[in-house]
Amino acid sequence: MSRRSLDQEIDIVGLMCRVDFLSFIRKCFHTLSPNSEFLPNWHIDRLAYELDLVRLGQNPRLVINAPPRMLKSLICSIALPAYILGHDPSKRVIVVSYGTDLAIKLANDFRMIVNSAWYKAMFPGMCISRAKNTEFEVVTTQNGYRLAASIDGALTGRGGDIIIVDDPLKGAIDANSDAKRDRVNYLFTSTVMTRLDNKQTGTIILVMQRWHPDDLAGRLQRTPNEWKTLSFPAIAERDEEIRLCNNRHHRRRVGDVLHPQLEPRTVLEQIRSQMPFEDFAAQYQQAPVPPGGTMIKREKVHRYEKLPYLTSSSKRVQSWDTASKEKELSDYSVCTTWLYQDGRYYLVHVLRGRFGYHDLKIRAIDHARAYRANLVLVEEANVGGALVSELKNAGLRAIAVTPQESKRTRMFIQAGKFENGTALLPKQAPWLAELEDELFAFPYVRHDDQVDSISQALAYEPDHYDPAAITRGMDAFLAGYLFG
Repeated sequence: MSRRSLDQEIDIVGLMCRVDFLSFIRKCFHTLSPNSEFLPNWHIDRLAYELDLVRLGQNPRLVINAPPRMLKSLICSIALPAYILGHDPSKRVIVVSYGTDLAIKLANDFRMIVNSAWYKAMFPGMCISRAKNTEFEVVTTQNGYRLAASIDGALTGRGGDIIIVDDPLKGAIDANSDAKRDRVNYLFTSTVMTRLDNKQTGTIILVMQRWHPDDLAGRLQRTPNEWKTLSFPAIAERDEEIRLCNNRHHRRRVGDVLHPQLEPRTVLEQIRSQMPFEDFAAQYQQAPVPPGGTMIKREKVHRYEKLPYLTSSSKRVQSWDTASKEKELSDYSVCTTWLYQDGRYYLVHVLRGRFGYHDLKIRAIDHARAYRANLVLVEEANVGGALVSELKNAGLRAIAVTPQESKRTRMFIQAGKFENGTALLPKQAPWLAELEDELFAFPYVRHDDQVDSISQALAYEPDHYDPAAITRGMDAFLAGYLFG
């Protein structure tokens, strides 16, 4: 390649980085991590799009929640201030962190960007003043600056056009301390928010992974009309249509991993298996659970390694909670299969999915036959009544159940069975992690279909029914032992 062609290519790259924040982020990454590979992903595109709207005077109150190591600090606290000051060196940007060590680290990375040759060539109007260029503050010749501070540091007399709060809590220990959490929330309201030069046009961005229901992000999200939230759970819990730019969208389905190149599903499942449920729900799913605020405590649940051998009194019960519609944002249809023996309920299997009615009917009949169910319980709501008729027509014993209380009340009534050993979960099962995520977080969950199926099953008293009513002629699925 000729020198002229090379210069033209460099000019094109520089122009792209100047007008496109996403390209600028990539350039910053290579400058700070020259030996690492930049792994593009849709969530980076989404952040670049929303943060560029911040620069243009939109999104004045923005909360960003994402798991660890997803480049949120590089994008929000390093690249964004450099990009803003490159376009307008008179802007005043304040970046607040939980402590001085992190504040200095982010500030030094910012200084490495703005002192680079490519940045100076890209933004020749952004010149650093000789009067102030320290670890905490970089001032421009047009009296703009990037000021670094800790959440409890001195901001008296200082103001800004844009304030970025990056990780105001140091970690789980601080987040679970009422005193430290309340102090951060108080300092944000009493100090940080008062530092905007113009309360109407000034911008505040909060960047953090979730730690606690009452952390700073939780507080701000209680006023959704004031704060826009971008939440990036590691594993999608609902279907979303996500705008990446004016004419481009990303379709995220339930179960999709946030960044499969960086953290594939196998890695996330390993992390989840090694972390307490509450920590994974908060830090990775951005859905913190109130400490002690759930009905079913993980440590109180009894487990079984192998199911007991069947006896003449053994009964197999299935419990269906059906969704109202087959659509992307509807709840799941769920069937839990239980072995009831000697006064105990053993959870054997969980079937969960979004099914159209025809598929649901076929699955329900096949599932009952496969597990040789003595009785199938179906919540009468939605398509439940019709499903009961289909099961009966297939020669199966089915009952429509009409709930009498709220979901919370129904589960509250049955919750004690897990603690006293009447209801047992397996120690291992392919579907167990997904079930536990819902069960141990209930009622603070987006979906509660598995919980509904469980509470319905545990409310059933098998001894009131005749096991001989099961349909004759089913294939011998097990030989004296249920599910091996």
